[in-house]
Amino acid sequence: MIDYLLEIFGYTFMRNALFAGLMASVIFGLVGTFVVVKRIVFISGGISHASFGGVGMAVFLGLNPLLGAAVFAVASALGIGAIGRQTIQREDTAIGIVWAVGMALGAFFISITPGYPISISSFLFGNIIMLRTSDLYLMLFTTLSIVVVTVLLYPRLQAVCFDEEFSRSVGASSHAIYLTLLVMVALSVVVLIRFVGIILVIAMLAIPASIAGEFTYDLKKIIIVSTSLSVLFVFMGLVISFARDSIAGATIVMLAGSAFLLVMVAKKIFRHYRHGKKTHPA
Repeated sequence: MIDYLLEIFGYTFMRNALFAGLMASVIFGLVGTFVVVKRIVFISGGISHASFGGVGMAVFLGLNPLLGAAVFAVASALGIGAIGRQTIQREDTAIGIVWAVGMALGAFFISITPGYPISISSFLFGNIIMLRTSDLYLMLFTTLSIVVVTVLLYPRLQAVCFDEEFSRSVGASSHAIYLTLLVMVALSVVVLIRFVGIILVIAMLAIPASIAGEFTYDLKKIIIVSTSLSVLFVFMGLVISFARDSIAGATIVMLAGSAFLLVMVAKKIFRHYRHGKKTHPA
């Protein structure tokens, strides 16, 4: 088994994928925890899909697709955040519009781009083979930035996630922290596009943290558990995708989704069993 793993990760592109996966796991653990606890998974989905509009426009203009994705992702995050402070209904509508228009713009610009079109699937579902050294440096910089911001703003992020009224009462700018969180989501989406893709990144931001949240309510423990689970899913997903010649991002998400389903079923069975023992004492 060890020899087989050494053979798999003997390839440069697989080592790059593994390094990227470890950094991605930190992002999934940190940002994903805040996304799940704050219950902004749908907002994160809107941001990730809106970034595809930037990818298409950048390709059409001959620019770096990730640059276009970053501009669209951050702009949509700030826009949704600003609208959301007015009414929940407007926020929900804005997310749906941004989600649909972003995807439509991306497809439109790519379709009218002259010459040989890029592979849309590589941006939607990720492609580990396309990871370059520059991508790893970008992920490293973003990961370290997110870690630093989280450490510096942790008490405020925690307050905004659990109790915005309390955060305002102690003088913290909940709106500014909320927008900061959305920008963190946007930047996470951009650097993870090549790894798991636009469509699948939201799943990995939500699933590991959701599983961890089933076992503890402590924010720090959720971060640690979700990061550890992400590392496990990424490692297993890379190995399986190499062996089966499947898309790595999709394989990783399928593993994570299966684990979430198993946890939900196991908890339901456990609760049913415990309830039965209470109603029928020996």
